Amino acid sequence: MASGGQQQQPPQKQDSQPRKEHVMNPVPQFSSPGYKPSNKLQGKVALVTGGDSGIGRSVCILFAKEGATVAFTYVKGQEDKDAKDTLEMVKKDKTAEAKDPMAVPADLGFDGTAKRHVLKHMKEGSSIINTTSVNAYKGNATLLDYTATKGAIVGFIRGLALQLVNRGIRVNGVAPGPIWTPLIPASFDEEKSNQFGSQVPMKRAGHPIEVAPWYVFLACNVCSSYITGQVLHPNGGTVVNA
Repeated sequence: MASGGQQQQPPQKQDSQPRKEHVMNPVPQFSSPGYKPSNKLQGKVALVTGGDSGIGRSVCILFAKEGATVAFTYVKGQEDKDAKDTLEMVKKDKTAEAKDPMAVPADLGFDGTAKRHVLKHMKEGSSIINTTSVNAYKGNATLLDYTATKGAIVGFIRGLALQLVNRGIRVNGVAPGPIWTPLIPASFDEEKSNQFGSQVPMKRAGHPIEVAPWYVFLACNVCSSYITGQVLHPNGGTVVNA
């Protein structure tokens, strides 16, 4: 992955949501031989929503490499192939001490009580990491609904962090810029997919493996024990106000 310079994807479009990673060209880069794990998450249990593809897949793989037992959700009947592929990758990359990973068929898009379901199982030292977007900070004229929801997630992160700080649970977020995931060809036409990422200073789209290490950092108490209520910005050089 180059640090800069114009890079474009071949024109492509997917006609339905949820999107599918295995038909993309190029396939997003979700792992790297240059990543050296060091048991940062040994003994942890991680639940990754939407872990079948994109950033979620990369997070699952890195969490497994770092020693966590990983479970992830996917939409049954629509994301089965990607989920199966991710499950096999996580099984291959998990440490000997971790339990076998699980792929959980569940659509949490309309489950307002998901937070309560999970919180009752979380102990002191746990971490919640939400995904927002650079659009929450700079705005987007054509993705107004998406931008508004991502802005709401920023407020949710800050409020929940204050709510849980006395329980010793940290809440943070990651606001990716233009990342090459299945969401892109499923959301834009061929021309926009081809030019995706060219507007940032690095002149290219990022890949999931360039974002997932930040989730490892925020999940690891050794690395980020004094960080809560914050959002990190892997976005290709776009300057934003926190």
